[in-house]
Amino acid sequence: MQRRYITVDVFTDRAFGGNPLAVVLDAGGLSTAQMQAIASEFNYAETTFVLPPRDGAHDAQVRIFTVNKELPFAGHPNVGTAFVLATQVARPPARFLFEEGAGLVPVEILTDEGRTVGAELTAPQPLKKLTSFSAERAAACISLSAADIRTDRHAPLIASVGLPFLMVELTSRDALRRAKPDASAFAGTFPCDGSDAVYLYTRDVPGAEGCDLQARMFFPGLSGPTEDPATGSATVAAAALLADLASERDGELKLRVGQGFDLGRPSLLLTRVRKQNGAVASAHVGGRCVQMMEGTFRLAGEG
Repeated sequence: MQRRYITVDVFTDRAFGGNPLAVVLDAGGLSTAQMQAIASEFNYAETTFVLPPRDGAHDAQVRIFTVNKELPFAGHPNVGTAFVLATQVARPPARFLFEEGAGLVPVEILTDEGRTVGAELTAPQPLKKLTSFSAERAAACISLSAADIRTDRHAPLIASVGLPFLMVELTSRDALRRAKPDASAFAGTFPCDGSDAVYLYTRDVPGAEGCDLQARMFFPGLSGPTEDPATGSATVAAAALLADLASERDGELKLRVGQGFDLGRPSLLLTRVRKQNGAVASAHVGGRCVQMMEGTFRLAGEG
């Protein structure tokens, strides 16, 4: 069977920025093992597979694979998949509703003068604050010292709105730039609470970089810890965590988050979190996308 795919750069408005994603549009009949093999062949941070929904009230079932495992939810795969699906029809809907392992994921389509330019997802789960770590333990994972870790707002901790990450605030942009994953410390820390990745960020951002926070994310690759240029699921969890800690009881808190700058793939992720009566009511992350490549491959299904 001939199967179509489209690749897209997510959380960017220009080619070769943001985070690449492969979207397999004709995934019917593929087995889990085949999907994993295809994702490994693309060798992107994630590949998505679009399937008919189990419930006709929804738009699609979307399965998300890294090079070595399936994920219940992820950020840039949802944004990129919604963007791709919207560009394939003459009159795209204002919103898609995707069935995923973590639950239903609503994704709004972003337009500019009637043209589809990106998407914004709503996190599928409420904020969960899980295991906390010492500054020393977190610093070891990213080859820094405890003095580089900022703990006045929160200790390093695992947080999730669908996919868990160890959240670490750093004291400076320089510390963020110097960080690199330490394989031994990673192995001694993860997995924990279902997490195997570190999201590090700083508020110390030069004005020229055009954002409120700068961030990086390290996760297990095929040959050890590696870096992701834009991580929507971690960014929206961080935004929810920071909103939860903020003094405002009601309203909408917005952040512009840069990522991938130190990789040469600059990304801009736009978050907004609604608070009601002192609690996080919903968390969202979105951004622009650029279609890159499209093609087909021939593979009979085994599912």
